[in-house]
Amino acid sequence: MLAVFKREFLSYFRSPVGYVAIALFSFLSGYIFINNFTTGSVNIASEVISLRSFFVVIVPIITMGLFAEDKKRGTEILYYTTPIDLFAVVMGKFLAAFALYGIMFVNVFIHMIVTKACNGIVDIGAWGSVIVFFFLAALFISIGILASAITDSQIISAIFCFIMILVIQLLSTISSLIGSTIGAFLSVLGVKAETSNAVGEAIINGINWLDPFTKTADFRYGVFSVAPLIFCISFAIVFLFLTFRILEKKRWSNG
Repeated sequence: MLAVFKREFLSYFRSPVGYVAIALFSFLSGYIFINNFTTGSVNIASEVISLRSFFVVIVPIITMGLFAEDKKRGTEILYYTTPIDLFAVVMGKFLAAFALYGIMFVNVFIHMIVTKACNGIVDIGAWGSVIVFFFLAALFISIGILASAITDSQIISAIFCFIMILVIQLLSTISSLIGSTIGAFLSVLGVKAETSNAVGEAIINGINWLDPFTKTADFRYGVFSVAPLIFCISFAIVFLFLTFRILEKKRWSNG
């Protein structure tokens, strides 16, 4: 796993991918910080929450080539013809992408230091937002790794990852739309208003249960809970396991 991690992490800086991702993240975080700073309302929690919106762009960039590049170089066959632990391969690639996110986030830590040095306040809500950011990053990176494992094309991988993350980010809107539509449909069929409203509300709550942003919203106010973090890690493990199973299936089919 360590060898895979080193190779993938260093590969980010042997190609434009790592530099593009770092530059993009630095520009976005710097723009948000300067904009808040000039208005006299610096809020690190607000900055971090704004940066979470760009998972949909940055994650596909840093994950689309994790497996597609191996297929391009022809090194993918080594995974299937040698007794290497495929889950260690998956984890090595995951940790490499996660480490790159850690480097990108140094920019935000610098903003926190500047805010503190200017007699500003870095409250507990800011730290809560930082914690959530990394747990969400782990979840979305695992989605990106799965996307890169199911296709030979980096472009298709990036598009699939983009769509998946975008759907997750819009879950609250989607849930309201589906719930209200079904509730209205039941009313047209003659179902009592109380029943149709209850069904619509149940559907909305059910879909929102899958929304990691809704679950972790209270962290920005300094209200900490273990359950949302376990939720993010659990789903990240699920996506990583699915990636492992895809590779395992390819190994047996090649064997």
